[in-house]
Amino acid sequence: MENNKDNNVEKQQNQHRRHPNPHRSNRPQGSNVQQEGENKEQARPNQQKRPHFRPKNNKPNNNQNENASQANKNPNQQSGGKNEKRKNPITVSEDMNRSLQANKAAQDLRMNPWKMLDVNNNAKVRFTPLGGLGEIGGNMAVIETEDSAIIFDVGMSFPDETMHGVDILVPDFSYLHSIKNKIKAIVISHAHEDHIGAMPYLFKELKFPIYGTPLALAMIKNKFDEHGLRNDSSYFNFVTKRQPYPIGDFVVEWMHMTHSIVDSCSLAIQTPAGTLIHTADFKMDYTPIDGYGPDLHRLAYYGSKGVLCLFSDSTNSHNPGFTKSEASVGKTFEHIFMTTKGRVIMSTFSSNLHRIYQAMEKAVKHGRKICVIGRSMERNVETTRALGYVDISDKHFIEVHEVAKYPDNEVLIVTTGSQGETMAALFRMATDEHRHIKLKPSDVVLISARAIPGNEGSVSKLMNHIVKGGTTVHYTDLADMHVSGHAAQEEQKLMLRLVQPKFFLPVHGEYNHIAQHAKTAVACGVDERNILLMSDGDQVEITPKYIKKVKTVKTGKTYIDNQNNVTIENDIVLDRQKLAEDGIINIVAQVSQEAQKIVGKPVITCHGLVSSREMKRFTADIEAILETLLVSLKPELLRDHKAVENEIRNSVRKHVIKIKKRYPLILPTIFII
Repeated sequence: MENNKDNNVEKQQNQHRRHPNPHRSNRPQGSNVQQEGENKEQARPNQQKRPHFRPKNNKPNNNQNENASQANKNPNQQSGGKNEKRKNPITVSEDMNRSLQANKAAQDLRMNPWKMLDVNNNAKVRFTPLGGLGEIGGNMAVIETEDSAIIFDVGMSFPDETMHGVDILVPDFSYLHSIKNKIKAIVISHAHEDHIGAMPYLFKELKFPIYGTPLALAMIKNKFDEHGLRNDSSYFNFVTKRQPYPIGDFVVEWMHMTHSIVDSCSLAIQTPAGTLIHTADFKMDYTPIDGYGPDLHRLAYYGSKGVLCLFSDSTNSHNPGFTKSEASVGKTFEHIFMTTKGRVIMSTFSSNLHRIYQAMEKAVKHGRKICVIGRSMERNVETTRALGYVDISDKHFIEVHEVAKYPDNEVLIVTTGSQGETMAALFRMATDEHRHIKLKPSDVVLISARAIPGNEGSVSKLMNHIVKGGTTVHYTDLADMHVSGHAAQEEQKLMLRLVQPKFFLPVHGEYNHIAQHAKTAVACGVDERNILLMSDGDQVEITPKYIKKVKTVKTGKTYIDNQNNVTIENDIVLDRQKLAEDGIINIVAQVSQEAQKIVGKPVITCHGLVSSREMKRFTADIEAILETLLVSLKPELLRDHKAVENEIRNSVRKHVIKIKKRYPLILPTIFII
């Protein structure tokens, strides 16, 4: 009986398919758009795409009735429609089902290799960024267990326009002092200033073994020599890529990575809790200048074994697609050298050695001599040539005083100053202050770098000076004058897919950068619950079971006068800011203790607060405040000139806030007689 019922239902469905009711709005169960289209074609044979051959009697209705009758007799028989029920439906055998389940499990393990981690492992590791989060630059972090700790990079950053007289910023080392007994080493990823620039300042306080590639340690040695730390190069340990180095509770391996500097590396750090991967700064350049592409094989190797946590560069997380190869800049240089009849003056970061090398290589090809100007540029070029990274013969280089001996079309000048630094060689050339080089209208200046956030105004000022002199300058007007050294979204996705971590901590960037990087990670399969957005000082505990923030440690910046290599105290910078924003008032007066009044006329000077035409009235107001204050003071206060100065400072401050809404420095000097 059950079979007969099913057959009747199928008969009704088949009849409905062949004779659809145009007034009926509800489709039969299981119907779809494709079926509806096919049924319409069956109902209108003249409109079918395939040839339709009719019998000689040419009675389509009878044929339709015959077909319907045959279909009713054998409801399981296929009548020509694509979506008719098959006579013999496919059945899934037990063997096939086992294979499907096995493949599903294999795919799950392939996409989530971290499931191989031992969740019964109770080991813990902590990660604490001390710089590089919430900012661009100043990268520094600590990875630690109960008994061991390693420092990851020690970088500097640049001040903003409010930090008057400050050249660089270095991280606050207070936390390192608190754990100094368990710090085993400093590991360096690459030689950019925002990763090694603060090393001399750390070594003046604390000294630990340093592990890094030859170029990174050579750059650090140059800094140590400048700071009188020449003997501290004994702490250097030169590493070989793909070779593991035991350091305390950790085993660290350097993996080659492409970036905007030679010998950049990502790090695999094996800990008691599991493997951590730190990308450092990176991009996926498949056609690098030196031919050494990113070590994707090693990243995939660790990824397949199961990675506990990935720390990844977030700088370009808002950029879709891929970052262009460094080789694309060489094509722009080629075109400029072919079309320029005067001197070419190229400025970039002194550590961007692949960029510098490309410019030199094109210059040699077009018969130009190379002059390197700027202390850091000269030092870095000399270092990389000594290490064999730049292979250009001595005969192609000339000294700065020799430039005038050669025709303009035979000279390339490589110099510092791409960030508009007023003391750099390019700025002095643009303002006619350089001893040997004066810009000419026939010169072409190439600024092959992007302004670091906060330096946009300085770069614009530099360009204004260059253009006023009639010299041609190329900055952002040529598409491939500069390419970034940081990964865009598609490269970040590749890194995530290669490593397939359980936990993800986006690093290196402002908060909006790491937030966007987190979204990219979620799209690549990382569980949103396994991602934390951090700020400098946030300490995160990582185990195979969980990741969580446990505390916040002290962080901050130390201000450095790079001209003298000395620290500038925080209160000095605050005073400079106040002077710049609110001005200063100086008051010098003699006060009679007995009469409780000013003797003679006080000397009042003011800078940065009132204009010269307002000064007379402003001075009279201050004198009146002093007279009123002295009369009302208790006699015993007049015995202490410091107490009198404080009272005067408070009264004058209230008056200035009332009339000017400003908070100037007020410096009263009182002599009591």
